[in-house]
Amino acid sequence: MCHCPIVCALDVFGDRWTLVVLRDIVLGGWRRFGELARHEGIATNVLSDRLKRLEQLGILAKERDPDDGRRFVYRPTEKGADLIPTLLEIGLWGARHTEGGTAKHEVMDMAATDREAAIATLRYRALQG
Repeated sequence: MCHCPIVCALDVFGDRWTLVVLRDIVLGGWRRFGELARHEGIATNVLSDRLKRLEQLGILAKERDPDDGRRFVYRPTEKGADLIPTLLEIGLWGARHTEGGTAKHEVMDMAATDREAAIATLRYRALQG
């Protein structure tokens, strides 16, 4: 049993690929398996594992692709959208304190300028698809 909220949270999304998948779906708007695999070059077995786990935890929902019923799309649930402030803070910290801070990114620029507006906009995009 987990007794510390930080340790419990890290048990859910504490590895690199889980955070990257969450970033791409929640902040980036990527929804299809193939898009996610190509975007970061993640191995398909790792991606499949992370998506399945995030779905089982109720962070992502898997639905039929409205454009192609043979495929699926992933979208954040309310629980997943609640991670937006955390993902933004990790990104802002990285922009300030790592070499990745030189990369320009619309979402990070928006969050640095008006954090609350960025969260509201991203939350709406994430939940409305």
